[in-house]
Amino acid sequence: MNYGEPRWSPSEKKVARGAFDAALETVLDKTMAELKRKASAATIHSDMWDIEDYLRQQRRKLDEMFDYRYSQLPFVFARLIREGYLDENLLVGLSDDKWKEIRSFLTWAAKE
Repeated sequence: MNYGEPRWSPSEKKVARGAFDAALETVLDKTMAELKRKASAATIHSDMWDIEDYLRQQRRKLDEMFDYRYSQLPFVFARLIREGYLDENLLVGLSDDKWKEIRSFLTWAAKE
């Protein structure tokens, strides 16, 4: 851990893991629903490759979005909240310094 980096207590780690997993489940459910829609609408052979492209793009997006390094979690949570994948209530139990960092990222993103 770097010296300027906030520490995560065991209870905060538990809250973080639960929120992270809930958001991941939400994104995966949405992706699965879209996959099913695309597959059922497929009518020509090239549609298979379009579906493959969609899945590859979603995989890259998920790999970028879901980074469970503690140093990255405030940014990850801010992004997930902003994009509608995470309810802030699932983060109740995080310390004020974590909330301050999350809100800072949300404020910054709102200006973009």
